[in-house]
Formats: sequence, structure tokens, C-alpha cells
Amino acid sequence: MSHQTSTIDDLLEPLRISPFRLNSFVRQLSATYNDLALHSTDQFLATPITRLPTGHETGEYLTIDLGGTNLRISFVTLLGSSPDAQVRRPEGLTNKLAHDHGNQVLAENVRKSHGKSWPIDEHLKVENAEDLFAWVGDCLAEVVEARFFHATPEQIPNEIPLGITFSFPMMQTTVTEATLMPMGKGFAITSNPDLGGMVLRGYERYKEPGVDHGKHMSKGLPKLRIAAISNDAVATFLSLSYSTRATLQSKTAIGLILGTGCNAAVCLKLEALGSSKRPSHWTVSDHAMLVVNTEWTLRGTTPALDKLDLITRWDKALNEESHNPGFQQFEYMTAGSYLGEVVRLVLLDIYTNILHIKRTRLPSALLQRQAVTTPFLAQTVATTSDAEILAERLRDTQGFEESEIWTWTVDLCAVFLKIERLVLRRSATMIAAAILALLLTSGDLVVENFHGPNTTLRKPSDVPECVDELVVAYCGGLICLYPGYQEQIQGFLDTILRDLTHSPTPRVLLREASEGGMIGAGVLSALHCSTP
Repeated sequence: MSHQTSTIDDLLEPLRISPFRLNSFVRQLSATYNDLALHSTDQFLATPITRLPTGHETGEYLTIDLGGTNLRISFVTLLGSSPDAQVRRPEGLTNKLAHDHGNQVLAENVRKSHGKSWPIDEHLKVENAEDLFAWVGDCLAEVVEARFFHATPEQIPNEIPLGITFSFPMMQTTVTEATLMPMGKGFAITSNPDLGGMVLRGYERYKEPGVDHGKHMSKGLPKLRIAAISNDAVATFLSLSYSTRATLQSKTAIGLILGTGCNAAVCLKLEALGSSKRPSHWTVSDHAMLVVNTEWTLRGTTPALDKLDLITRWDKALNEESHNPGFQQFEYMTAGSYLGEVVRLVLLDIYTNILHIKRTRLPSALLQRQAVTTPFLAQTVATTSDAEILAERLRDTQGFEESEIWTWTVDLCAVFLKIERLVLRRSATMIAAAILALLLTSGDLVVENFHGPNTTLRKPSDVPECVDELVVAYCGGLICLYPGYQEQIQGFLDTILRDLTHSPTPRVLLREASEGGMIGAGVLSALHCSTP
């Protein structure tokens, strides 16, 4: 096995990114981001958000977070600068009703109530948009009904402000309107010019009295009004900006989504964006800052991957079998929807071509596309470093069972563990590099003499000297739940900065924005509702 181990290590070498290639990757990505901001039509998308929350905003809002895997709906209450602040509520939303059911305080100035979550069935992803949003309307009605189930007619408002977070690319010229762009994450729904309208139409029938939603609701439900629509990365960015705004030593610099898919939001000056991305009715100056939805994993970043030869044959195989080949190569190498499949492809290659195991002997899960999922890796493989323990677990796992022609040996499981570690480590490395590249593009980090031997790091002039932390607000199942993954990204952030410069500050720090999609939708709704 020693000769085979050496051969396996050689075969896996493309999954490793050396420090030299990593530093080159940061430089290449930053240059790519600058170019995409100027010229891309589907990346670095301007949003109409030109001011950030102060942390004093208040109000109660119905919020939706429609992701790649789950739909979440909740009422979110913003308490302002302290939990005891007077909460501004739309007419009819009384304090008594707000506390009738179990509230959840997510941060000292945010409370969530009547929250529910539903998995998105596969058939809803591939059928027409009307079916998907009719189902969203059903779920909305269920939450609204629960909120006002014990209310008298006088306590039910005529209208409820609704904030929507949508985890897919969209174009926006106003906060309340969005044009859906081509979707990934297994969705086959095409573009539609009226995202908010589709949500409202799905809910429309529940405004009429007598509709039976399964809980015998006889009175009609309140009307909904679109208060704000945002992308998930933008919402996550706003969520943590709201809760940490008062901290002088810390600046929220990026909103990061890393779950089923991967995306980031950042503040850029308008002058960094191409003229085609600036609607004619916008009156802000070129030096004004606005929030940008980067969609940083789409095809525009592929040349940077190609230039440094980071795309392996397994990545190419996954790309070819995807719904939309070439659409988001960076995401195929980093996001939760795909990491399990990368591990399966590498494992299948080594078992059959290096260890010469016939495919007919292998467990069914190793032969079936997407049968090795990232949640499976997180729960079964990542939680042990002992090959014997992994063998015991696999023997009892559907799709991996032993048979007369297959046995999980310690050596086979050691290979499985090695591949899982390498694939996740590569993902964490690439995410760290992308974060630092984006901070260089935004100007939150400025590296002088970047190509020379005497590299130094300084803060740009518009970052106060007291700020010693640039915070990356993160949300998503992969970074929040996968054992050790967030810690790996933080470690690579620290290492890359240390390699680039000897300066100790500012540090780039990952910080979780719990329920960022829903809270961010509420925060943006409050910002928009309070706009003069």
C-alpha cells in the first residue's frame, strides 16, 4: 500500500494550493473583480442601497428568506439602540399580539417571532415559477394566520410591510422591485421581471374571507405590501451592520453567504462600476458608496481559476454534468451543493484507477451522482479522523453498506478521509483568498508595492484609524455547521495577511450573522420605510 499511497498523494496534488499560488490567486482575483465591476452584466450588480443602518431603526416586519434549500418566514422586530426602545409598529400590530407566541431575541436589538422553515421540494425548483410562488404564498398565509389567529378584527392591520430576501441573482433599480436573473442551485426557473408581484400573487387568494388554509381561517388575512427586496448576501451584510454599527473599533465590510451556494456583498464607490450599471434616474455622485451584490462565483471569475490551473479534472467533470455548464465554476469548487459530489468523483477515480477496484464491486452511493452529499460528509466523515470508526459508520449507512463483494477496510477509509479533508481545505482556502481580494477591490485593505518584496499593508483614508477589525458577516449551512470549516477560513485569512505584510492590523474577522437573510430583509424594510 505504501507505493499506492505515494501514487494517491501525487494524484491529489492538484487539490492543494501552495502559498505562492495562493498569493497569486488573491492578486488575480482582485484584478478580475475590478474588471467585472466595470464591465460585467451579471456580476458586481449595483443595488439602490446608498446608506447603511445606524442601529436605531425600529419596527416590525414580515420577512421571507427564499434560499437554495429552504424557505424561511418570520416576523422580525427591530428594537433600535436598546431592547427597551420604543418599537414603531405598523398600525394594528399591538405589543400584546407581538408577545403572545414565543419570541426569539437574535441580537440585543432584534427579535423574531412566529418563524417557520420549509424544505423546497425538487419539483418546485424545476417547474414553472407560478407553482413555486403559489407555494410561497401558502407558507406566507400560514405564518400570517398564526400571528393573528387570536386577534379581534380591530387588532388586524389593513396592511403588513413585507421584506424579501432572495438567494439568487437579480437586477434592481429600486428597493421594492427586482428582476430575476438565471438561477443556479438546481433551479430551472427563467427570468421574470416582477419578483415582488409573483410573491404577492401567490398570497392574494388568502385576503378573501372563507379561505380554508388547513386551520379553518374564516376571516380574510391582511394585505401585504412589498417594503424591500434584497439578495441574501446583501441582507446578511445589512443584518450585522445593524447590530454592530455602534462599535467604533469594528467595521462590517462584507456580507458572505456560504451554504448551498456562495455569494458576497460589499460597499463600493459608484465610480468603480461601469456606466451601464447606473440607472439614469440615480442622482448620487460618483464618490457615493453603495452596496453591491457581487455574484462572485459566476463565470466571470473562471479565467482567474484557469490562469493558475486550479480547475482539476474532477471539477471539469462536475461542471459538465451540471444543469448549466460553465455557469459558476468557482461555486462548484466551494459551495455546499457540490463539495460532496467533488469528493465522490475523486474517490471513484482513485478506487477504480489507482486501487483497480471494479465498479461493479463498489457501493451504490459511489456510482450515483449527488449520492455523496455535503451534509453526509459533515455528519459522518468530518466528525472523525479514525479510519476504523469511519468504516463502522459506513457499514450502517444506506448506499454504503458492505456486501459479499465489498468491505470497508481501514485503508479504503483512510483514503476517504484524506480526500474529504483536501476538498474542504481547498474550498476554505479559495474563500479566504476571495474575501481578501474583495477587500482589496473595495479599498478596505490597501496593499502597497503588492508585487514587490517590501509589501506593506495600510488602511485607506476613509477607514477611521480606530477601526482595527474588518468584519465579514457570514451566514449559511456550510460555514455555520460543517465541523472546523469556519475555523479553516479564519486561519487562512490570518495566514495570507501575514504572508503579505508584517502589519498586525486591521484584522479580517469572520462573524456569524444569525438569521441574516430574514433580519436583513427587516433592516432594509426599515431603511426604506424611513427614507424621507
